[in-house]
Amino acid sequence: MEKEKKGVRLEHISKIYKDPKTGKEFYAVQDTTLDIEAGTFVTLLGPSGCGKTTLLKTLGMIDKPNGGEVLYKGEPTTRFYGDKLAKVRREELAFIFQDFYLMDSLTVEENIGLALSLNHTDPKTVQGRVQEVAGKLGITDILAKFPYQVSGGQKQRTACARAMVAGQSLLLADEPTGALDSKASKNLLEIMTTMNQDMGATILMVTHDAYSASYAKRVLFLKDGRVFNELLRGERGRPVFYHEILDVLAALGGDVSDVI
Repeated sequence: MEKEKKGVRLEHISKIYKDPKTGKEFYAVQDTTLDIEAGTFVTLLGPSGCGKTTLLKTLGMIDKPNGGEVLYKGEPTTRFYGDKLAKVRREELAFIFQDFYLMDSLTVEENIGLALSLNHTDPKTVQGRVQEVAGKLGITDILAKFPYQVSGGQKQRTACARAMVAGQSLLLADEPTGALDSKASKNLLEIMTTMNQDMGATILMVTHDAYSASYAKRVLFLKDGRVFNELLRGERGRPVFYHEILDVLAALGGDVSDVI
């Protein structure tokens, strides 16, 4: 029970959407139950349209389910609204997207510290937190630059730093490597591993890429709005885990080319 209180639990979650052209309803997520324990790194793996992003948005309190319940630290999120919901999103949840969503009119340092500044945090405290997080992510040398002056990998590191600067405990990443080349992708995944292991962040990452998924401690395989299998990494190395992920996909009859 203690782990449930500290993490997130989805109980029999369903999400229905309506096709705007035909008016036909379909399930993006169907009767899904899962626990995301605090301090772990979990990946939702599956092809486009399988419900990964819908689950992520539901867990992040962006979308409301049509059925079931989301428990955050043991409390139903239906009790979160108004100022309380805004406070949880601002102080405890962090989002990283495929697009960086950085403000070109602000420096890297200002982008990272923006949320703290908007909360009227003391400027010296903001500067100290930005320096601390930037140091851990290896971007102190670009703090004075603007986003258009740095590489894609550096932009994504900046987005990671912005996401974690206020000490948020839950990081939700939606296809974070989608806009990066292979070298920058590997770099980002190693950074996310560091955030999980050394900074204590709980990470839920959505991806269609088996290689990216292999950096997680736990992989949940999605298809047609349902979790149909999972794989735990344990003490195995990442290369071994990567091949095990591919083996599971092949054994379950999935088209491996859809997810790598």
